[in-house]
Amino acid sequence: MPPTVRRTMRLCLLLLFLAPLAAAQSAEQRTARYLDSIRKQPPLLLAFVHDLPKGGDLHNHLDGAIYAEDLIDFAVDGSLCVDRTSSRLLAPPCDSCENYTAKPAAQCSYADHVLYNQMIDAWSMRNWRPGDESGHDHFFAAFDKFGLASHTHVAEAIAAATNRAGMDHLQYVEFMHTADGGAAAKLAAKVEWNPDYAKMREALLAAGMKDVASETGKKLAAEDSRAKEILKCGTPDAAPGCSVTIRYLYQVLRGLPHEIVFAQILLGFELASSDPKFVGFNLVMPEDWYVCIHDFNQHMAMIDYLHGVYPKVHITLHGGELAMGLVPPEDLAFHIRSSVERGHAERIGHGVSVMNEKDPIDLMHEMAERNVLVEIALTSNDEILGVSGDDHPLPIYMKYGVPVALASDDEGVARSDMTHEYARAVETYHLSYPDLKRMARQSLEHSFLPGQSLWMDTKLVFRVAPPCAGDALGAEKPSATCDEFLAANQRAHMQWNLETEFAKFEKKY
Repeated sequence: MPPTVRRTMRLCLLLLFLAPLAAAQSAEQRTARYLDSIRKQPPLLLAFVHDLPKGGDLHNHLDGAIYAEDLIDFAVDGSLCVDRTSSRLLAPPCDSCENYTAKPAAQCSYADHVLYNQMIDAWSMRNWRPGDESGHDHFFAAFDKFGLASHTHVAEAIAAATNRAGMDHLQYVEFMHTADGGAAAKLAAKVEWNPDYAKMREALLAAGMKDVASETGKKLAAEDSRAKEILKCGTPDAAPGCSVTIRYLYQVLRGLPHEIVFAQILLGFELASSDPKFVGFNLVMPEDWYVCIHDFNQHMAMIDYLHGVYPKVHITLHGGELAMGLVPPEDLAFHIRSSVERGHAERIGHGVSVMNEKDPIDLMHEMAERNVLVEIALTSNDEILGVSGDDHPLPIYMKYGVPVALASDDEGVARSDMTHEYARAVETYHLSYPDLKRMARQSLEHSFLPGQSLWMDTKLVFRVAPPCAGDALGAEKPSATCDEFLAANQRAHMQWNLETEFAKFEKKY
């Protein structure tokens, strides 16, 4: 046999041998190889993570999700004025637009680029530089400056934030929102404070707390409906946000007097028990502020009591959004553990100060055992706390098997989005494609959507629940058994949709 024929035959045999191996190499492996090839090329990395299906954003404050440019539009629509010195919005009447006036109309900023840019910088972290004002103080001061606009344009805020989530290839968002418009606080003012939580609850219920919950639900339903109209959902011009499923966490303002905090926590439990739009609650406001620090243990006791009354309500808590020097060392030593053990938190927001907790390794073993997820907000932690890179505990949580998911926190104020959170995670911590996929899956696994999970186990590998175990993940036409299971369980259905998006995404590589 001529040498050329033998070489051709050997080549054919080699190709026949390699073909099954190439086919056996999964789409996930090919995608992982591509990520490895571009991880040091930021523009290509950004394009990759932009298109990456990201599952859910579980830590998203609605007020802080709105970019300042939208907030200016809201202020103009509301005929609001702006303090030219502080950029704080004020009620009308306003001064004229001349440069020397102290209280021009917000609309004046459209023709005054200095005022316009000043408002954006004051209402966000854009152009902030370390100096007389810390990142922490600049960040939290922004909310009081633009609050008049955000509080009166809830539907527009929902539409804007939801649409950005859709453009970011998210499937699900839980917005933190104090949706009652202060009704719980007003109710608390009518009831004498009683440190006996059972009697305080009875007094608030007798004063009309269930009516507050009902009205809050109706109000939010109307805002949701209006947001869908703004996004043109159900029309040929539907915006990307129309494909995103939205649920709400009632947002308790823990820096307020204890009678108001208790009333708001009670409202959170009532809403999550009666209204499917509300899937849980959270406590917000800076963890280091005096009342938040001073009343922390009391807040945990309130939640502990009410959890016993409403054991099925989901709880996620800010815990450990602190850093050394921000508070005394003793206040760094227990917030995360107490949130898990006394506050019954199924998820922890931030968790940055975990290594300052008493026996942190034991705590992380406990969190892994209890399957408590940490909502990781890298940009926020850098801007507010100055914690980033090797100082951030994300890799430590992963090392000890604590489930984690990336979150946006206040993407409008921070001038970020989920795409850049993922890019930052890859660049800073050399995360692999399976790491990113795990985070996205964990975000839906730990969502507060009702129903069973698609996964029967997520500790080491994701193992599919029996009804869908024989199906190709994300298939357009699952088996009858699997289809019935997905139809009966919202969480599993959302997780199946994520797998469908992963399959589409990985085909490109």
